[in-house]
Amino acid sequence: MSTPPIPPEIEAWFAGRDWRVRRHQAEMLAASDAGRHALLVADTGAGKTLAGFLPTLAAFCPSRLEGEAPPEGLHTLYVSPLKALAHDVQRNLIAPIEEMGLPIRVETRSGDTPSDRKKRQRTRPPHVLLTTPESLSLLLSYPDSFDMFAGLKRVVIDEVHAFATGKRGDLLALALSRLQAIAPAMQRAALSATLANPEGFREWLAPLETGDASELEAVAMVEGEVGAPAEVEILLPVEERVPWGGHAATWAIPQLYEAIKANRTTLIFTNTRFLAEYIFQHLWDANEATLPIGIHHGSLGKEARRKVEGAMARGELRALVATASLDLGVDWGDIDLVVQMGAPKGSSRLLQRIGRANHRLDQRSRALLVPGNRFEFLEATAAKEAVDEGQRDGEEFRPGGLDVLAQHVMACACAAPFDEAALLAEIRSSLSYAWVDEEAWGRVLEFVATGGYSLRAYDKFKRIVRDREGIWRLAHPEQAARHRLNAGIIIDSEMLDVRISAGGNRGGRSLGKVEERFAASLSPGDTFAFAGMSLEVVKLQDMEILVRASKSSAMIPSYGGQRLPLTTHLANRVREMLVDRAGWARFPDDVREWLEVQDWRSRMPGPDQLLVESFPRAGREYTVYYTFEGWNANQSLGMLITRRMEDRGLMPGGFVANDYSLAVWGLKPVKDPLPLLSPDILQDEFIEWVQNSHLLRRAFREVAVIGGLVERQHPGKRKTGKQVTFSTDLIYDVLRKYEPDHVLLEAAWADARTRMTDVGRLGDLLDRAGEQLVHVELDRVSPLAVPVMVMIGREATPQGAVDDELLFEAESLAGEAMRVENFE
Repeated sequence: MSTPPIPPEIEAWFAGRDWRVRRHQAEMLAASDAGRHALLVADTGAGKTLAGFLPTLAAFCPSRLEGEAPPEGLHTLYVSPLKALAHDVQRNLIAPIEEMGLPIRVETRSGDTPSDRKKRQRTRPPHVLLTTPESLSLLLSYPDSFDMFAGLKRVVIDEVHAFATGKRGDLLALALSRLQAIAPAMQRAALSATLANPEGFREWLAPLETGDASELEAVAMVEGEVGAPAEVEILLPVEERVPWGGHAATWAIPQLYEAIKANRTTLIFTNTRFLAEYIFQHLWDANEATLPIGIHHGSLGKEARRKVEGAMARGELRALVATASLDLGVDWGDIDLVVQMGAPKGSSRLLQRIGRANHRLDQRSRALLVPGNRFEFLEATAAKEAVDEGQRDGEEFRPGGLDVLAQHVMACACAAPFDEAALLAEIRSSLSYAWVDEEAWGRVLEFVATGGYSLRAYDKFKRIVRDREGIWRLAHPEQAARHRLNAGIIIDSEMLDVRISAGGNRGGRSLGKVEERFAASLSPGDTFAFAGMSLEVVKLQDMEILVRASKSSAMIPSYGGQRLPLTTHLANRVREMLVDRAGWARFPDDVREWLEVQDWRSRMPGPDQLLVESFPRAGREYTVYYTFEGWNANQSLGMLITRRMEDRGLMPGGFVANDYSLAVWGLKPVKDPLPLLSPDILQDEFIEWVQNSHLLRRAFREVAVIGGLVERQHPGKRKTGKQVTFSTDLIYDVLRKYEPDHVLLEAAWADARTRMTDVGRLGDLLDRAGEQLVHVELDRVSPLAVPVMVMIGREATPQGAVDDELLFEAESLAGEAMRVENFE
């Protein structure tokens, strides 16, 4: 690719900072000058975001304008998956704009933006608008969106790997198609540090005008300069053993605190919000020097998040405990150590988190992995080696969701009446929805218009109508306001505001939100830990919990959030590690002994095998399946196996699962596990189980809300989670009985079969079982079974005391498993 001259204003700005314009930054400018879209894959710290904005900055440089007036109206749209990322980019974009003296106005737009500013942005937009997929979709639902986006020149999609393969990616793909129709010359640019499948993302980014492969050539593939390799270490206990069970890794708190003291700023990642609060409390208890330590996660209020983000940007915090809310490219250059508490679950996710350290291409990022148990030690080792070798993992693309399509159709109707053939052509220009044929399109339109055959008698489901000319328009103007109140893709559990009590029944400053089901367990006087504080409940009212600060010991909020899935790539690496006996020498003594005793007493699960162990313990018969297919798949398999055991008179008692294995127990031994794992389980028990369990109902609730069938909010009031569930359950039962092929039931099935059950991984597992199942009958628990066996009874253990309460049980199990008579 020929590199055009860099505007002298930009070169001078780089030189003033002792920087140089990197090759990939120049190539992004060249692609734009050539009229091409572009996908940039570059290491963290390579200046990706600046590369994405370079064509925008160049367009406003006097040397390029040559005496002409600068562009007016909205020039560039920046889309990110996180509000924090958009605000961070604004901070870092303002500096070059001001220092170069460019006439560019930059603003953000998200759910946190004041309503008066949102209204003004539609009529007098800035030159650069930073937003999220959801806010962009809402913008496109206004009639003035056609004027607002008519002159749009660029869309920059940051951290594209984080959402392109999911429903937020579906929503963004549809929005891009609409923007391209409004502004045909618009260029698309996508940025990422971690893509396992760049070609797949090029296809996703390309507008499919003709549907042939030549459209891919419209997207330039830009690869970044290679940065300094990351420096990753795995933390091990001092003079102690790697724990058998648990995930919190609280054993590491003393060593972690010493690392915080030894470094300027440390960023500590956890995999759940519960663990973020839990680890923060333990660190605070150990914080004898009262170092400034903060906490950040998605349930905290806007004010609390902004306060922490600002303190980090100013270098005022020595440590910050965070969740995936800060996974992505927040640019805090003075972070010199990143800590991952527990297993990273994927090499790309780990690399993304490591990249928060230094955030400079020419300096090594330093990271510390802290495993919670022995399997997590193996997983951490596998992830470290994958990062060292440059191996990435990621989710595959799948067909776009029908519920998201229904929401987009409604947004288009709110903006203006539409012709169905023209809108279908626009929608099919997206890879995610190129599959939509006339039949599927007709079903979606029928659903948006009437709710479907079974619901068409109810006026409340009539949202759009077709006039005599065949043009679709809103059934009533008020439908637009209702759509904008309820549109969105992220369906969290119902949340209640946590507010400082201002006396009487008044709530003061908001601290954030907790789940409704957790709030339902609270009474006045109860205490819980939240936002790094111990809080006492004063009163529960409406959708609020009024609290005051407390010195009493606290419970911990229980968040339902989605579990991070163990990637197939990382699972395969762990399996290979287990059978690489020569490689065990690099492990700590206790981990190596654990594997050696397992190998002597039982078997190791090979890469293409399914190892199943059976043994008695305490009056029960246990069977452990070493699947390595992740928690979701193992949970689903546990449900299916216990159903099949019950049918066969094996008297199942229950099961527990982790990412690596599944332990099932009952009163009778399983002599032959193969019949319990026959592939027809996915046609028989699976379908029956999904249809009759909460799983499909939960999936239906989500797609019903996304598709607009059930509204969470009405002007002036909001339904509770129980009310939404009640509504969707009633509709679900009606559709199951009278319209089983309804669009939303199809969408719910797609969700239940993939995101919630990992049915694809289940199918691969069952195929492997038929060919490579190895069954070992033992007289007692095996070493490899201890981590999952420790989990039995965990659900009944008070949260916050899990690791301590189960320590004795873990040691007892380990003693049985590691007893090695005549072992040489």
